[in-house]
Amino acid sequence: MEEEGIEGGLPTEPLIVNSYIGNGIPSRKSSAITSSLVLGITVAASASFTCGYSGGYSSPAESGIIDELGLSVAEYSVFGSILTIGGMAGAIASGRISDFFGHKITFWILNIFYIMGWLAIVFSKEAWSLYLGRLSLGFGTAVFNYVGPVYVADITPKNLRGGFSSLVQAMTICSISVAYFVGSITYWSILALIGVIPCIIQVLCLFFAPESPRWLSKNGRDNEFKTSLRCLRGMNADISQEAAEIHDYTKTLQRSCEDKILDLFSSKYAYSVIVSHIN
Repeated sequence: MEEEGIEGGLPTEPLIVNSYIGNGIPSRKSSAITSSLVLGITVAASASFTCGYSGGYSSPAESGIIDELGLSVAEYSVFGSILTIGGMAGAIASGRISDFFGHKITFWILNIFYIMGWLAIVFSKEAWSLYLGRLSLGFGTAVFNYVGPVYVADITPKNLRGGFSSLVQAMTICSISVAYFVGSITYWSILALIGVIPCIIQVLCLFFAPESPRWLSKNGRDNEFKTSLRCLRGMNADISQEAAEIHDYTKTLQRSCEDKILDLFSSKYAYSVIVSHIN
């Protein structure tokens, strides 16, 4: 019989096991869906939904905001496009934030920007508060576009990685459609308030979602690395092979980070560089 998960905590046994050995006994390959994995995917999917919803919000809300707040077409055009300005800032900062704080804390940070952005829009009485809210959403969206796919790839087994990555990205597209549909039947401030719902779901799941094992390994936190990986794969799963692969990947990555652009002009790469320029 299967052993129970950690007493008093979340269940860590696989919810779905993908392969079997003799007599119908589940194998211990680290390719199962556990509750911790579901929580991690839910965090990424919720952030992805908000990402698309933010982009789709400005079109259905246009007439309501212009009529109530008295914005000109030019002022509302700024509101619609300023999302990309926040996105530029988020794109610059996302890598540094994720590498320094870890993927899980990065989700906390982008979620704060999401919530602040939506609430600023909901309670806006002037154009400037709309702009601040939209900037905040743009920043959070850009940070998610970096950390989201990386986090999903880090926590999922190889055989499930493509499916879960596609699912998370599909949430962005679906949320744009949701924004258009809901915006056609409701008030612009209510439409913005609905955007807070996936943020709340993300907050609740973040308390229990695991940190990226690869990030933990990269930062030398081996005990937490093993705990996170075992939690993601199931307490009785054999994680030895995957753990070794992650350690090898981390060492390779650290060596590659030491390479410099000037190394391309060394004698070791001279032939490759010359051939590439001739072609």
